[in-house]
Order: sequence, then C-alpha cells, then structure tokens
Amino acid sequence: QARLEQSGGGLVQSGGSLRLSCVASGEFIRLGTMAWYRRTAPGKERELVAFIDSRGIANYADSVKDRFTISRDDAKNTVDLQMNNLKPEDTAVYYCEAIVVRRGGNENSWGQGTQVTVSS
Repeated sequence: QARLEQSGGGLVQSGGSLRLSCVASGEFIRLGTMAWYRRTAPGKERELVAFIDSRGIANYADSVKDRFTISRDDAKNTVDLQMNNLKPEDTAVYYCEAIVVRRGGNENSWGQGTQVTVSS
C-alpha cells in the first residue's frame, strides 16, 4: 500500500509564502494525478486547491490561481505546493492526494494533513 507523507506548513503573515511537500512511498508502479486539498474548518468538506496530471498539466481553484503553484517530480515521487501572497482565508489543513497505480488496480492515497495558518 502506498503512503503519502507531508511536510511544510506552519504560521505565516498575510502576504508571505509557504511551501508544502508530499512524498509517496511503498509499492506501486507509478503515480497518476496528484492534488492538494484543504479543509478550512472542522466539519467542512475538503476543497480542491490544485491538481496536476501525469503529463504535468496543472489546474487551480479560482481562489488560488496566480498565487499557488503545484509541481511534481516523478523521479522522487513528490508533489509540492508553493503558496505565495498568502491570505488569512487560506488558513486551513492541507492534504495531498494521489492516484496510485498498482498491479491490482488504482487506489486513492491521502497524506496526514498539514496546518497552514495565515495571520492578518
């Protein structure tokens, strides 16, 4: 089974930057589409922030477009999220997600979540 481990995050002032990283480990053939989600409050649904497919084509939520950049390194099995010009409304727990291609089929894997707090 694949495991996703996140790093990065923390507390930053409005206008600042943070970088989140996520690395996949375990037994799999390759990683498909990878994404970052966030949950802004307990009980709220996770919202899609950005995703990048296996060709490297990225898509973003309107709320983060032109501020966030998602990237992947298939040699290292990583997906990163560079977050610039952060706003208080970006405060959330961020999760990485990946489609993991295995011999028996594909599966969804999630990271453990990382808190990002943006102060005004």
